[in-house]
Amino acid sequence: AATKLASAEKLMYFCTDQLGLEQDFEQKQMPDGKLLVDGFLLCIDVSRGMNRNFDDQLKFVSNLYNQLAKTKKPIVVVLTKCDEGVERYIRDAHTFALSKKNLQVVETSARSNVNIDLAFSTLVQLVDKSRGKTKIIPYFEALKQQSQQIAAAKDKYEWLVSRIVKNHNETWSNVNRKMQSSPEYQDYVYLEGTQKAKKLFLQHVHRLKQEHIERRRKMYLAMLPQAFEALIPDLDEIDHLSRVKVEKLLETKPDFLKWFIVLEETPWDATSHIDNMENERIPFDLMETQPAEQLYEAHLEKLRNERKRAEMRRAFKENLETSPFITPGKPWEEARSFIMNEDFYMWLEESIYMDIYSKHQKQIIEKAKEEFQELLLEYSELFYELELDAKPSKEKMGVIQDVLGEEQRFKALQKLQAERDALILKHIHFVYHPTKETCPSCPVCVDSKIEHLISSRFIRPSERNQKNLLSDSNIDRINLVILGKDGLARELANEIRALCTNDDKYVIEGKMYELSLRPIEGNVRLPVNSFQTPTFQPHGCLCLYNSKESLSYVVESIEKSRESTIGRRDNHLVHLPLTLILVNKRGDTSGETLHSLIQQGQQIASKLQCVFLDPASAGIGYGRNINEKQISQVLKGLLDSKRNLNLVSSTSSIKDLADVDLRIVMCLMCGDPFNADDILLPILQSQ
Repeated sequence: AATKLASAEKLMYFCTDQLGLEQDFEQKQMPDGKLLVDGFLLCIDVSRGMNRNFDDQLKFVSNLYNQLAKTKKPIVVVLTKCDEGVERYIRDAHTFALSKKNLQVVETSARSNVNIDLAFSTLVQLVDKSRGKTKIIPYFEALKQQSQQIAAAKDKYEWLVSRIVKNHNETWSNVNRKMQSSPEYQDYVYLEGTQKAKKLFLQHVHRLKQEHIERRRKMYLAMLPQAFEALIPDLDEIDHLSRVKVEKLLETKPDFLKWFIVLEETPWDATSHIDNMENERIPFDLMETQPAEQLYEAHLEKLRNERKRAEMRRAFKENLETSPFITPGKPWEEARSFIMNEDFYMWLEESIYMDIYSKHQKQIIEKAKEEFQELLLEYSELFYELELDAKPSKEKMGVIQDVLGEEQRFKALQKLQAERDALILKHIHFVYHPTKETCPSCPVCVDSKIEHLISSRFIRPSERNQKNLLSDSNIDRINLVILGKDGLARELANEIRALCTNDDKYVIEGKMYELSLRPIEGNVRLPVNSFQTPTFQPHGCLCLYNSKESLSYVVESIEKSRESTIGRRDNHLVHLPLTLILVNKRGDTSGETLHSLIQQGQQIASKLQCVFLDPASAGIGYGRNINEKQISQVLKGLLDSKRNLNLVSSTSSIKDLADVDLRIVMCLMCGDPFNADDILLPILQSQ
């Protein structure tokens, strides 16, 4: 109860946690070793103590109070350990305080840091009357406020930790140093202490690590089905094996190490492998986990289902092939009830069956058409009495159908009457115009096959002489194809002829050339419109257009011409120099239409890899196709290309046929499969 203390070079205060570590904490010593006491905190322990009687404690406190009261110094009664307080002890302590005059009581808990500051500030206010009076708050109300304050501080501190700590490998010492100056850290440590702050940090790091492991696990599990597909795609290989044997089988696969890694330490999520971001292979011990087992079972089930679906497809196809109800052209809606059963619906979607049915229909329709064509050939006498224009009357078509009506091959196309009639008309057209193009078996027509074989292997003497003549004497001659629709080709041909001499000669750079023009305006597949003839070998082509329709005609004609020479020895038409020219319609001054045609022409020229001329760039007036200067430029370019064009075909592989002129008569049904080499080569070699 002394009010004057003397203790030189002693610390004013310290905590038991600091014993032996005083140098690590802030130190404050008593000034001059002397200290005056201004007030007293009289502490009463209200918890249930071992071997201690509270009434005896209260008597001791009462005697102590009597001594302190003699000093005339302010006294505040502090009830400690209220977090473990006994209600009767607290009540008796308050009764003791009330029995004394103006004695204030503060309920505290040092462990929970509740009302500790309040106890000291209450005493300070009694010492210094100038300070405002402190409101004393009961323990449980203060505890509630304290809990709210701690919760708010904890939330802010956790936010700070989550913002700073992004990696689960961070250490407390490093992060603690970074957070020292942050108010969120300071407030929480003040309320809860450094150890709890560290504990929250470790919880956050642990959570980050678990999230990282879970991401890796999901990645591995996502890769596992792909690994199964790559390593064990065969159901017969694994269907009878246990899981342990499957794992051994996996290890024997050549690509095993491409998908898996075998770790020395397990489990994988407790090793440093979780941080090996460069290695994305699946840890093999993951196969021991339940999710991996479930994925393997799913892989097995998938293979079994695929096998069953394949079996259903085969069964469905067999059902289609054997069912008498499936005829050419029958719609799916009519056929479904005859061929579908519950098993089919269980394993595959109807769209898949519809696709199989569609392909089957295509096959049987093609077969039915071929058989119907055979039928028409067998009844060829029906078509002898038709008019030469090959357009039968309704009466004649009725007679044909009556005669053929009882034939099964005729009835097979009952649901495709329009196509059946078209086949009859096509056959009639072939009878009166028998060419390779109208042949029902085109493009496997025997005529075409033999022509291709002969042209690709042998050169007739007359053709060889003609080609040599072309290569020698044709140097001063220019053969020009003019391609255009609706009179464009003829009009330009007339304009060019007007610029020539009377004997169709044209002067280029002071030299006279013979100019031969071939205007084409129809189907280039017909002989009359062919790019080349036995006496006309084109050196270039002017392609004219003045509308979308005429441009489409040009593109279609060029493609047909090129297709007709594919596979032939004289296929120089593929590399024939082309010039695409936009000519103006007379009286058409629409800028928008002209601009659109120019753009389309440029695109087509790029596609065909040819020169493009348009009125704007050439200075051509309306009503004119092409001027004399442009004609000369085009012809000069063709002349240069002609000099570089090799018109002589390669030497025949059978040189002994130089003077042999063969004429082979062959009776073969078009469409029959045969090897032309086996038939023709012995004949040719024997000659």
